Amino acid sequence: MTALHDAILRDVTLRDGLQLTGKALDVQTRVDLARTLFAAGVPELEIGSMARPDLVPPMAGSLDVVAELTPEELERCWIWVATPRHVEKAIAAGARNVQYCFSASDAHNKANIGRLTEDSVAAMPRAIDMIREAGGRIQLCIATAFTCPFDGPVDPARVRGIVADPRTVEADDIVLADTLGQAHPAQVSDLFRTVDAAGRRLVFHGHDTWGMGVANSLAAIEAGAHMVDGALGGLGGCPFAPGASGNTSSEDLLFATRPDYLTPKLLGMLVEAGETLLAELGETSRSKTAQGARSKASAFEWVIGGTGQ
Repeated sequence: MTALHDAILRDVTLRDGLQLTGKALDVQTRVDLARTLFAAGVPELEIGSMARPDLVPPMAGSLDVVAELTPEELERCWIWVATPRHVEKAIAAGARNVQYCFSASDAHNKANIGRLTEDSVAAMPRAIDMIREAGGRIQLCIATAFTCPFDGPVDPARVRGIVADPRTVEADDIVLADTLGQAHPAQVSDLFRTVDAAGRRLVFHGHDTWGMGVANSLAAIEAGAHMVDGALGGLGGCPFAPGASGNTSSEDLLFATRPDYLTPKLLGMLVEAGETLLAELGETSRSKTAQGARSKASAFEWVIGGTGQ
């Protein structure tokens, strides 16, 4: 069991948050946002993807973002990859950490990556060897760990089997993704309690389609997750998963977990960063915390302009 305040937030705005938007952000804007997130105390970020730009246009320039960040910053950043070739290109650009992702369900893996799940598993040892040679870290990310948009419910035994597969066990972390945001807290808790992490860090990546993003994240933490993913304003979704909407809001996750570094001022800084980003993209915030921070309850320290500001 992980204490709520000890859980690490990884902000994924610059990857999963941006990939469904209709407007691409230039490289410098993305670099500036990464540094704003770091300045606000967010410990780890997902900053881009090796997905083909013709299929996911907002991810174009991800390697240019990598090139602009310092080695120290890149130690805290992750790049989404799906093949050993992706790993090779990311390393060549200077990336240190990669999230090797594929789906538990064959149907979504074929839609998202163009191959069967078994093919992705079979290629993972090469990806692990490459990142080890570069001195970096690699995560095993299992998308559609709960439900698939094409096949429906996913058998938890299939997820547990992928985690325990000898070809994946050398990963540093295990990310279990509620890609569609259809899971509920008891379901999340059950899976996290029954997955054998074998000393690896457990991560929950949740979407808020059915309003369970924060509840599911807290259930994952209480069941042993060390990290949870979120995006500013609840931005994002999967372009290859019909029905998937935004990520769990980073602001909401921070307000719920209260990590030691979080202060009302830093939370206000993130709310304002999210507002600026969403305005530029023409998107609406889904964050309840961001709404609350703009309320008139000035006696509450977490309200922007209140006693804690």
